[in-house]
Parts: sequence; structure tokens; C-alpha cells
Amino acid sequence: MLQYLWLVPVGACIGAYGTLIGAGGGFVLVPFLLLLYPAESPAVITSISLAVVFFNAFSGSLAYARHGRIDYQAGGQFAVATIPGAILGALSTAYLPRHVFDIVMGVLMILGAGVLLWRPLREESCPAAPDARYTLHTVVERDGSAHTFSYNAKTGIWLSVGVGYLSSLLGIGGGIIHVPALVHLLNFPVHIATATSHFVLAIMAVTGTTVHIVTGTFAHGVRRTIALSVGVFVGAQVGAWASHRVHGEWILRGLAIALGLVGVRLLLAA
Repeated sequence: MLQYLWLVPVGACIGAYGTLIGAGGGFVLVPFLLLLYPAESPAVITSISLAVVFFNAFSGSLAYARHGRIDYQAGGQFAVATIPGAILGALSTAYLPRHVFDIVMGVLMILGAGVLLWRPLREESCPAAPDARYTLHTVVERDGSAHTFSYNAKTGIWLSVGVGYLSSLLGIGGGIIHVPALVHLLNFPVHIATATSHFVLAIMAVTGTTVHIVTGTFAHGVRRTIALSVGVFVGAQVGAWASHRVHGEWILRGLAIALGLVGVRLLLAA
């Protein structure tokens, strides 16, 4: 176990940044593990990442809950929708060859970066008279800040099914897809999107991790997971604290830059 202690500070950094942007940190952790363990199978890599994402998301959700930023109504619906996709995704990872996995990850990272850089951040707004397809909702933070917005629940649910599958398949947690989608497609304010995404990620990640435990894959990465999880649990608290002090647009731009760099690096290594 001692040889893995250096992963604790690594986990702390991943946890802080992952919570800050609501992505759970898996989008950083998976490429890191792929580069660190070139002979490891995608199934083992994703099993480690999903378990770490759970501890990151759980810790971050506790912090965001104290701030009152989680939309439990939408988050509960979306979390349940991720479960079938997360189960299927975790089972599908075993059939992906390592080089294909690396290429898919790299392309996904670059596409995600392009979308975030190309599309401007939406201002917080909602239709004056939303039709029956939209849910009008208000989230009031502990400090009294109120956010009123409308979203299409059906779109969010179907989106979450896909996010559950893709994120569990790749072990990335799904926040890199979910947060931009909540902001750009469902009109969520950025800080509410990051908090709600973390709540959804916790449910999705524990589902995928359970599948890997049942299939026996997770047994190969327990020690590494423990070291990383200790770090992310602490780092997530720091990230949640910092999120209230960082402008929403900077969060998305920072995510875009990180995605692009990681994607290029993975394609070069594939």
C-alpha cells in the first residue's frame, strides 16, 4: 500500500478541479491512468476511475448541499435515468480493445473542448411563459441567492440515459457531458449545473462500480482506488468552496482547455 501513497495528493488535485467544474474528475483521472499503466485493461482502468469518481462526487455533493445549490427535483430524475446506462456501460468496457479505448477517449475530449469553446455561455434566463414541455423551477442557495430557470425534463432524462452509458463505459463520470448539456440545452445556471451534476454522478458512479465489483474487475485496483479516494474526498471540499468564488464562464473555459490538451495527448499515445 505504501507504494501508492503518492496517489493521495494526485487525488486531491483531481478532486478539487473535478468538483470545481462539476465533472467528478474522471475525465482527468482516466487519461492519467491510461498513461501511467499502459499495459492495464480498459475494464480495470474504468473500475478504478468510477470508484474514485463516486467518492469525489459524494464528497462534493455534501459540500454543495451545505450551500443549497443542488436541484434535487431534477437531479433525482436524471440520476435514476443514468442507472440502466451505467450498468450496460460497465459491462461493455470489457469488450473494448485498449488502443480503441484510447482513441475514443481522445476524440471525445477534443470534441467536448470544441463545443465548449465554440458556444458562448448562456445568461441565466427562462421563458416568460414556458409551455407544458418545460418545468419552471427556482433554487435558493443558503446565502439567499435565487436562480429561476426552466428546463425540458424529458430531454434531460433521455440525455442522462446516454450519459450514464458513455460515462460508465469510459469511466469518466459523465460531468464533462452533463454540465455543458445542463447549461446549454436545459438552461441551468452554471453553479446549479455543477452541483446537480455532482449529485447525479454519485448515483451513476456507485452503480457502475457495483457492476465492476460483482464481475470481479474491481479487485485488481483496490489499493490504488483507496489512495486516490482519500485524496479526492479532501480535494472535493476545496473545489466546492472555490466554485463560489470562480466565475461560471471561467469554469467552462477551463474545462475546455483541459479537455483539448488531454485529448491530444491521448491520441499521440494511441
